[in-house]
Amino acid sequence: MEVIPPIVLYILVDFSVYLIITLSLNMEAGYAGLPQFGRVLSVITGALVAGAIPGRILALLYGYPHGAEYASYEFNYRIVNELNIILEQSPLLSIGVFLLTLIMAMMLGAAVGYVTSRPAIRLKEAYLGITLLAMGDVVMLISLYYSPIIGGTTGVMVPDPFRWVGPYRFTAATLVLLTLSIVVLIVVERLTKSPFGRALRAMRDSEVAITVYGRDIARLRTYALIVGASIAALGGALYTFYTGGCIASTYTRLTWTFWPWAFMMLGGTGNNVGVVLGVLLFVIVKTFIVTYRGVLAPYVPFDPVWLEYTFVGMAIILIAMFRPQGIIPERPIFTIARKKIERIFTTLETPEEIRA
Repeated sequence: MEVIPPIVLYILVDFSVYLIITLSLNMEAGYAGLPQFGRVLSVITGALVAGAIPGRILALLYGYPHGAEYASYEFNYRIVNELNIILEQSPLLSIGVFLLTLIMAMMLGAAVGYVTSRPAIRLKEAYLGITLLAMGDVVMLISLYYSPIIGGTTGVMVPDPFRWVGPYRFTAATLVLLTLSIVVLIVVERLTKSPFGRALRAMRDSEVAITVYGRDIARLRTYALIVGASIAALGGALYTFYTGGCIASTYTRLTWTFWPWAFMMLGGTGNNVGVVLGVLLFVIVKTFIVTYRGVLAPYVPFDPVWLEYTFVGMAIILIAMFRPQGIIPERPIFTIARKKIERIFTTLETPEEIRA
């Protein structure tokens, strides 16, 4: 029994997860100007943490197989079913496992962001973008074909920290994801308006100018990648917990890199409020296409299973042609109130006179 209709739950879940991931992308690409074409790398890192670590820790604590056999098709579902029974009877344990996993996912995501920044952080945009893109595919393929991590091509079930809620499991999980996405939005908004955020924008607009003011470009890029990767890893871990399973083939560059790019471009690059709007519009349209594509089949000259991909591709092209700044363009961030700036230029008062 669910309080919220399934289609609304689907929209809210997709919105929450993609909002977290797109906000992380906006910080790196929108504010710092980095060619982040490997967003999937951080997302799959968070998913791997949720898929491989908490189940093994619980299995070790309660005496179940926790090595390579944990990820095998024959044992995984049996072990996880037993663990879910334990979690269902222990809300505090469930919450603890959930929070600990999210912390580990963000920490490992930050570490991955640092490591991936090393090879090409001082190079020009194309080299850094290609490096990040290639690393995302490498991690996905290793996870897909090396079974001991998350079961290879069959994937693994994941212990469910929301099982204790009972029949309202999906409603509760959706509300938790939505709450965390709002928290991430607030944190990213504050961060991008801080001196660090202004330094990222200055670096994006003029590397020469920010260098003159004594800021290290390589260090700023690295910090941006670390923060963005930790946030994206959080989104990957949340998505894995919600779905209850983890398989590497789910995390493709199309779904977890280029779709967030489309969301960001639609809403407005360098504008977190625009990102919220872009993600919401895309998710609503995509959900209705997936839900009703069978009805649209007689009206399209191809298999309707490709409708959502066609829609995203066309949207990217049209946005680039007619609205490259997005629905809500980026706005300047002032270090002092705008009214005070207007008074300085209209009354020719000095800042000291205004403060007095």
